[in-house]
Order: sequence, then C-alpha cells, then structure tokens
Amino acid sequence: MADKSQKMLARTPRGFADRTPEDIRAVEQMMAKIRAVYELYGFEPADQPLIEYTDALGKFLPDQDRPNEGVFSFQDDDEQWLSLRYDLTAPMARYVAENFERLPKPFRSYRSGWVFRNEKPGPGRFRQFMQFDADTVGTPGVAADAEMAMMMADVMEALGIARGDYVIRVNNRKVLDGVLEAIGLGGDENAGRRLTVLRAIDKLDKLGVEGVRLLLGAGRWDGGKEGEGDFTKGAGLDEAGVDTILEFLSKASKPYLTFTENPETSSVTAQDDAWLEVEGGGQAFYDNEHMIVRLQHDLPQNALLQQGLEELGAIANLVASAGYGSKRIRIDPSVVRGLEYYTGPVFEAELLAEIPNDDGQIVRFGSVGGGGRYDGLVSRFRGEPVPATGFSIGVSRLTSALKALGKLDTSDTIGPVVVLVMDRDMESLGRYQKMVSDLRRAGIRAEMYLGGSGMKPQMKYADRRGAPCVVIQGGNERAEGVVQIKDMVAGAELAANIAGHDAYKEARPGQMTVPETELVATVRGILEAQRAERERG
Repeated sequence: MADKSQKMLARTPRGFADRTPEDIRAVEQMMAKIRAVYELYGFEPADQPLIEYTDALGKFLPDQDRPNEGVFSFQDDDEQWLSLRYDLTAPMARYVAENFERLPKPFRSYRSGWVFRNEKPGPGRFRQFMQFDADTVGTPGVAADAEMAMMMADVMEALGIARGDYVIRVNNRKVLDGVLEAIGLGGDENAGRRLTVLRAIDKLDKLGVEGVRLLLGAGRWDGGKEGEGDFTKGAGLDEAGVDTILEFLSKASKPYLTFTENPETSSVTAQDDAWLEVEGGGQAFYDNEHMIVRLQHDLPQNALLQQGLEELGAIANLVASAGYGSKRIRIDPSVVRGLEYYTGPVFEAELLAEIPNDDGQIVRFGSVGGGGRYDGLVSRFRGEPVPATGFSIGVSRLTSALKALGKLDTSDTIGPVVVLVMDRDMESLGRYQKMVSDLRRAGIRAEMYLGGSGMKPQMKYADRRGAPCVVIQGGNERAEGVVQIKDMVAGAELAANIAGHDAYKEARPGQMTVPETELVATVRGILEAQRAERERG
C-alpha cells in the first residue's frame, strides 16, 4: 500500500496558469484573425528564442545591476548571464542587429510567444503570459507609426469589436519629455527619475490622482496608509513639479471637443464616426487637429515638446487621409507607456465596451495592447541610428475580453467519436482499431477507448470527452456484421422524456444498428445533423 504521508502536493506556481483545450482553441482562433490582418499589411512571421543573454536586454531591464530583478535569470557553464525574455521586442532588436546586412529595410515582421516577468503576481497579473507583436525597423518617419495605429484599429474590427467599442489612443513621448524638461528633469542625468515619473503617470487609471501624487513625491504604501503593504519609492519631485504634472494630466484627461447643437450647420467637416453624443443633448466633434492646436497653446513652450506635437499632427493627417476618424484613432496626451526605451509616438488599444468581470461587476476593460517608437533599441548593437516602431497585443487579456463580449466561440469544437472496447482479445481489438482508422481516413476525429473499464465507465468517458456518438460492437453484433451507433446528443434529449430505467433500456434513445460497411456514412450523417442543429441555435 502506498504511503500517503509521502505524497507530493500538486500545486501551480504563483503567477502561472494551466490552460484548458477551450482556452487554447480560443487563443488560436483569435490569433488567426490577428495574423490575417498583419499579413494583409505585408508583415512576415519571425521568431526568436525564449532565452537571451541578459546584457542583450540592456536598459530594457528594470534594474541592470541585479539581473534577477524583474527577469528570470541564471548563469550558464561559462558564467554568462542568461534570462528568459521579458517581452518580444528586445529579442527582435538583437535579431535585427545580428542579421542587419541581409535583412530588407524596412524590416516588417510579426511574432507571438510567451514572455516572463519576475514580479509579484496578483489578480490579472501573471509571471508568464503571451504577446503578439508587429514591428517595422528602418523607417524614420511617423508614417510607420500611423500605420501601426491603423493596423490596430483593423485588428479590433477583424475580431468583431464594433466601431465605438474601442479606440486607438496616440501620444508622443517627446510631449511628455518636454513637460518633464520644463520642470528640470531633462538630460541623461535625470533619466531614472523621468522613468519613475512616467511609471507613476501610467498608473493614473489604477490609483487615481492622489495615488499618482504620492508616487510623484516621496512614495506610496500599497495599503494606502503608512506601514500597510509594500512601499514604492516615488520620484521625489517638489510640490511645484508635482502640481505641473498633475495639471498636465488634468488637461490631458479631458478631450478637446468642438461643441455644436446641429452637426449639419457646424463649420467643422467631420467623418461620421467622429461625432460623439453629449450628456444633456446635442453632439460634439472630437477633432484630432483641434486637439493638437489646443495642446500647443496650453502646454509649456520648448523645442522637444513642439517637435512631439508636430509629429502627432502628421500622424493625425495620415490616418484621416486613410479614412480613420478621430473616434477610432485619437490623439490623447494622457497615454504614457511605462518602458524607458520609447523615443517618439506611443499608442494603446483600449476597449470601451462595458464587460462583466469575474465577480459579475460591469467594468470597462481598458488597454489590451500598446507600443510605440523605440529608435535606440537596435542602435545599442550597431552604434548607429536604427529607427523602429512596433505594437504588442496582450493575448491573454484580449482573449478574456473577447470571451466576455461573446466574440470567441469554441462551441463548434466537438470531441472525438469513441469506439468502445467490449471484448479485449487481439482479434476484437484489431476490428475496433480498423473502425477508428476508417473514421480517421474519412476526416472524422475518432479514438478507441484505451482504458481498462467496462461499458458504463466507457460511456461516462465518452460523455466527458464531448463525443458526438459512440460505436459499440460486442460478440453478437460482430457475428451479424453490424455495429450499434449511439448519438450522444439526440440520446440525451430523448432520454429526458423517458420515465424509468426499464423504459430507458427498452427505448435505447438515440441508438441505431447499421451494417459495419455503413459505419462511416452513418457517423458522418450524425455529425452533419448535429452541426445543422447547432447552427439553428
């Protein structure tokens, strides 16, 4: 007898998750639609290893002095530090630099795969998750950034998300850096503090204004009060600097709208999808061009900030020329992105639809992807400027949102036909295996029961597998050259109307006997009837 006191506890590591067949099929269904859009735009597939030399991740790491901080790292046999990739962008930059001379420029590629974060896990925050990226390397102008924003809008609609239920928000890191320069945080010597400020701003939706105020100043306790939870050190700005940042956020969080009681009499020429309903009646026009003019007037005047606004103006013009209105792709100065390597335009795809969370509460799902321009990442390997821009989709997060919206349906995936094993002599097993092979050759999913149980457990197994039907042949059927086929769907529906065990055995609901030569045709007919019934709803 086994010693149960010595048994190992089965448990999933914190921050990691198992995946069910339904999860995997839903992700594959979603990624096929995303891949089709990427291919439509001319991007080619590529892939890099899960592990990179730690120094290749460079300033991408949260803390370069401690390779294990933020990433999972180890040393190989020659004491080189290796790390599991933190995202897909840094490995792509290394690949481009290593193969620079033979790659076409611009180099347009997409990739998907797992990334790893050595961080404290929490609700919705995992240490392993999947991303799906597209990148263009070798294009200095903002036309490549505008294309990223348009492609993400097309991805949202390819996934069945209605126009008005999503928005692609676009900002420019130079605008943010210009604001920081105005409060004395310019120059390389302040790079670390700028990143702390940007990460604080990026938490505005989560922590609110007062939470961000604390992170811009001395710091913040996770529990909200001193001594409660972990302490996050702040950027150490003085009160005037904090007020300047918060004033910028206040302006950035309020869309600039041209109000009109009657759109038809407005002097503004709008694309149809740029009109918004206004609380209390009337309509308003959200105009990217007007937004930029207002920002030029309201924000500090310095060269870096103005350059950022000019680039945003060029993006607004390009997307408008391609037919993407201000309601789909929106200039929004509140977009930050928390990574240091962004050097120009940054963007986020946000779901606006209200979706029930795991607790049944109706919430706005928020960002499902983002990216931006990172002109310095490939350059670290080359010693020369190499412009690049890209976008990353959070696969798990977007999959969850699409499931909640009813946009991912894996219900059409059916289990295999199960051939039951009634006799276990080699001759009988050979006959069962031939039935399975005949079904498979006809393109029908099928398996022979390989366990050691009797008929009742086998039927229970087939039910748990979602089998559309089972094939039964005992000694009597074999002597007559026939098989019994039980339609599991029809059988369950008919059984609900039969009272009593004896009546059930007499009726044998959903079960039919056919010549063995008609096995494949009969099973195919059952599958087609079930599929038609599902389509009728």
